[in-house]
Amino acid sequence: MGDVLVVVDVQERLFNAMDAERRDEMIANVKILAAAARRLGVPVVVTEQYPKGLGATLPELRELLGDTAPLVKTAFSCCGADGFADRLRASGADHIVLVGLEAHVCVLLTALDLAAQGAHVSVVADAVCSRRAASVETGLAEARQGGAVVTSTETVVFRWLGGADSDAFRELSKLLR
Repeated sequence: MGDVLVVVDVQERLFNAMDAERRDEMIANVKILAAAARRLGVPVVVTEQYPKGLGATLPELRELLGDTAPLVKTAFSCCGADGFADRLRASGADHIVLVGLEAHVCVLLTALDLAAQGAHVSVVADAVCSRRAASVETGLAEARQGGAVVTSTETVVFRWLGGADSDAFRELSKLLR
């Protein structure tokens, strides 16, 4: 058992509508988590909300995700997407790490649904975004009240690494500087 990284709706048109002061840090952190997941063998699930209207996953993120096929959805909670529960089950993970867009809608509703099902859920505060900064704070507060742990990119990466005596640590610690 271990973690699965769920990248929620980091799509071109949606990303461009996000809070400009926050989105650059957010995408940098999502890319760090995607790179760490790939290096450490952490399974990844990617979703896209109505890609016909909102575009595909950002190209620079797709590149890091390799051949991970996105799950297309119209439900705001990922739990409403066909195949989502199956992918989580197939990952063998017992802890779900959520990142993406928007913090107060799709990320939040996914966190609440998963927590209600008894899952161990973390929302990575510096790897989520919304159109307005206040919406991020509201989404994180509600996720915490609903049973999710609110954490940071560095905390997740160091938890995945477990210790400093490895080539993976030496490689990935460079991303966190």
